[in-house]
Parts: sequence; structure tokens; C-alpha cells
Amino acid sequence: MGRKPRGRTVTTRRPPRVRKRKTARLKPPASRRAAGAKAWHGAPPQWTRAEIAEAFQRFAAANPEPRGELRHINPFTLLVAVVLSAQATDAGVNKATPALFAVADTPEKMIALGEAKLRELIKTIGLYRTKAKHIIALSHRLVAEHGGQVPCSREALEALPGVGRKTANVVLNIAFGQPTIAVDTHIFRVSNRTGLATGKTPLEVEAKLEQVVPAPYKRHAHHWLILHGRYTCLARKPLCERCIIADLCKWPGKTVT
Repeated sequence: MGRKPRGRTVTTRRPPRVRKRKTARLKPPASRRAAGAKAWHGAPPQWTRAEIAEAFQRFAAANPEPRGELRHINPFTLLVAVVLSAQATDAGVNKATPALFAVADTPEKMIALGEAKLRELIKTIGLYRTKAKHIIALSHRLVAEHGGQVPCSREALEALPGVGRKTANVVLNIAFGQPTIAVDTHIFRVSNRTGLATGKTPLEVEAKLEQVVPAPYKRHAHHWLILHGRYTCLARKPLCERCIIADLCKWPGKTVT
């Protein structure tokens, strides 16, 4: 018998292991990082009563009669607009509500409109399906328990579907003139960053503002602080150069003194 041909052993070399280079993450200077951390963890020193009074005097002088930016016709349409504004912009809500309020400016009309047609009118707003359910449900509750009127007590408002503390505070302040402060993202940022009223939660900030804002300014404090956060004390790049309370602000990262 002939010899069997020897099989060749083929050795395969593994490709050289390529080490991934770690991409250096760009970080702001240490001083700036520290300033930002202090601003958000309640480190800025609390303002004195004199400084707080001075700040609100300036707000009042610059804008004596501040107004909310949500368009509404009556307390009911205000309530609906505020419910719609959750996780949405006022501008986005204002684009949808004129057509809605033209046909449904009372709880009775909203019920007659129905959930399906309501969804169609507000579909450009985030979470519109859930919000439509809440609006129809709260309309039924208003008719059944409050004679079709929006109640002027916090407890009654918060008992309505889709209405939380912030929504109740806005309605109480704008519709009924009560000195409530609804802490949204703008007020939370301004209060913590400046040191005006620091807190880890919106409720903590609200409680602190209730304590420190002078009584004559509580009626409009809500709007002054929201507008200041929306147009001056911006989240990413605050416009310190145009801030009317920059010299009072305790934020270490401010760009003016």
C-alpha cells in the first residue's frame, strides 16, 4: 500500500489586537465644574431679606403687571391650557387652543365635543391622548360636583383628573389672584442657581419661596421668576449681561459682577 499523503497543518494567525484608544472627554475647567455643582446643590449662600426685597423691587419696576403666556378666555380654558402645557411649551399649546376654545370654552361644551374630536384638535401637543382623557374627565367632574365652575380651593382642584399641585397653583394665581407660586423648571433653576431659594425638589423650593418672598410681591412672584428664567437666566447659557439682579446673584459661574 502506498503511503498516505501527509496533510498540511494550516496555522492561522490571529490578527493583531487593536487597542481602542480612549477618547478623552472634553470637560469644562475645574473651576467652572465646581461652580455648576455648587449652583445645583444649594451651595450659594442664602440671600438677605434686604437683597430679596431689592430684587423684587427691580422686577416690579421693570414689569409692573406681568402676565402668563398661556392664552385663555376664562378660568375653565385656563385650567385646560395648563393641563395641556405639561411637558409641552406654551407656544405649542397656544397654537392649538384657539380652535379648541372656539368650540369648547365651558365644561359642558367640552363634554359635548367628545374625546375623539378633542384629540384631533390637540394632536400637535405631546401626550395628547392622555391629556384628552383627563380634560373630558375633569369636565364631567366640574359639572357633577361644582356646577360647571372651576373651584378656587387647592384641594378641590387637585382632586380633578390630570391636575397636580403646579397646575392648581397656576390656576389659583392667575384666575383667582391668590399669591401662589408654581415651581416649574424655570423657577426651580433660577431659585437654585441664584441662591434665592435653594431646594432639591420643586416642593422644597416652593416652601422656601413662600418664606422669603416679601408679601407685597407674592402675587406676581410666580410670573417674574418664570419670565426671568425663560428669557434671561437660561439653562445652558444664562444672559448675565442683561440680568437686572446680576449683582445680587450668588451663582459662582455668573459672567458679570
